Amino acid sequence: MSGEHASSTVAVRVRRLEERLVAAGVVGDDQLDAILTKLLNGASPVNGARVVARAWTDPGFKERLLADANTALPELGLSMAGGLQEQRLKVVENTETEHNVLVCTLCSCYPIGLLGPSPSWYKSEAYRSRVVRDPRSVLAEFGLELPDGVTVTVWDSSAESRYMVLPRRPDGTDARGEEALARLVTREGLIGTAAV
Repeated sequence: MSGEHASSTVAVRVRRLEERLVAAGVVGDDQLDAILTKLLNGASPVNGARVVARAWTDPGFKERLLADANTALPELGLSMAGGLQEQRLKVVENTETEHNVLVCTLCSCYPIGLLGPSPSWYKSEAYRSRVVRDPRSVLAEFGLELPDGVTVTVWDSSAESRYMVLPRRPDGTDARGEEALARLVTREGLIGTAAV
């Protein structure tokens, strides 16, 4: 099944659900449009990069972020409230011995507000099934070769829970401030398919 066909199938199913919700009087088209506008307005990997840069420079923020990301995000004017309910965010940290990668095996659940719209490969059936079974090979296809001693953990997002990777801070960046550090962070780094 091609990615384009899969995307169109999902779009048709989403529209059918929207139509049923409107017909049942649960929500109106205007409300759905407002929710989508609010969700996508300002949705960018720049937001996730700001979170990472703050965590790299502020140990207290990093500790709060890893303990409870939903309560730490407002410190940067961000939140996981974009739709009808707030989604739970868990930030997982890459270390010398552990690397994290994100997937949604059922569809394409993803923290849009922090990472921007998801890349097409994230929604593909091939990525969703293969990264769970053989994450090292998938990461290698992205150009990320990890040493044998590094454990790879795959985090599966759901409708209620989203994940974001806190990449390792690159060596030689101690003198850089938050803005300069944020410019180093990519969407792929926040997903775990690339190092920063």
